[in-house]
Amino acid sequence: MIPHPGNVFVVSAPSGAGKSTLVHRLMATVPDLVFSISFTTRQPRPGEVDGRDYFFVEDAAFDAMVRSGGFLEWVQVYAHRYGTGRAWLEQQLATGRDVLLDIETTGALNLRRAIPDAQMIFILPPSAGILAQRLRGRGKDSEEQVAIRLDHARHEMEQFEAYDYLVVNDDLDAASHRLEAIVQAVRARRERMAAQARSILAGF
Repeated sequence: MIPHPGNVFVVSAPSGAGKSTLVHRLMATVPDLVFSISFTTRQPRPGEVDGRDYFFVEDAAFDAMVRSGGFLEWVQVYAHRYGTGRAWLEQQLATGRDVLLDIETTGALNLRRAIPDAQMIFILPPSAGILAQRLRGRGKDSEEQVAIRLDHARHEMEQFEAYDYLVVNDDLDAASHRLEAIVQAVRARRERMAAQARSILAGF
């Protein structure tokens, strides 16, 4: 288990549920929240920057990190692999700041074994029909690919009971406020505020 003075937030969702948009909003509005940068073997997409969006590595480098225990968790998604670097995350947590991880369900459950008190948040679409509409609306996938993504989404959503918080993204603004409220509530938990409370009490 990794000791950490800050909070660890894990956000997961099926493709098309709006997770990336919600995470970007959260990072823009909540201070002292560090976004975890995953390692991946896939190629950068247009506009992505190494070290900001992902750490882009070759398969051989990824294999070496797996062998050396360099990942807290790693998974294969379609043709590529993604992993959370142990040293990078330990370095961030040592600063005492909160860290947010955007990872899929298998990786999230693996990470919780290393960090049992990680706060697990799952983003749900309003319905299967609306998720299908969103996937088709992006215009990126064929009908066959949409069917594959919907099947994968069903598998991911079957894991919702392993999460602490569920946010339905039926309205972007409302879902964004709910996600921020979760982060702020966790930060206000007694065990996280105890040291400050004792310091205040000592002044009486």
